[in-house]
Amino acid sequence: MSAESRVLADKATPRGAFPHLKRVGDHVYVSGTSSRRPDNTFDGASADEFGVTTLDIRAQTRAVIETISDVLESVGSDRSDLVQLTVYLVNMNDFGGYNEVYTEYFDQSGPTRTTVAVHQLPHPHLLIEIQAVAVLGTGQEGKENT
Repeated sequence: MSAESRVLADKATPRGAFPHLKRVGDHVYVSGTSSRRPDNTFDGASADEFGVTTLDIRAQTRAVIETISDVLESVGSDRSDLVQLTVYLVNMNDFGGYNEVYTEYFDQSGPTRTTVAVHQLPHPHLLIEIQAVAVLGTGQEGKENT
């Protein structure tokens, strides 16, 4: 079985020795993904002129899911092929906002999901990180040809 690792040039460079994704046969493993942009700023994080930071779980969740979508697209896949997500939240008080955005992308027929609270993520502006597993072709059944 062939294996391929990819680091995507148009995404934030991993902060360690790991790829954005690893494909093994029809299985795609997406490394933990945050709202960090390629220029090392963050979706869902802003500071005012006094340095007061505002963090937005909804914007960060949306950015993470969109980045995972882009990573999957690089191997000819999409969100419908996702079979499992592991979600890391710094604060479970953000669960409602995260879950609200999550349901814009997935319903009960979507991937299995585990959400856990963690002490911290690699940057203080990060509220969420998601790791994903997809199986190519899983979501193609039942899709209408357009």
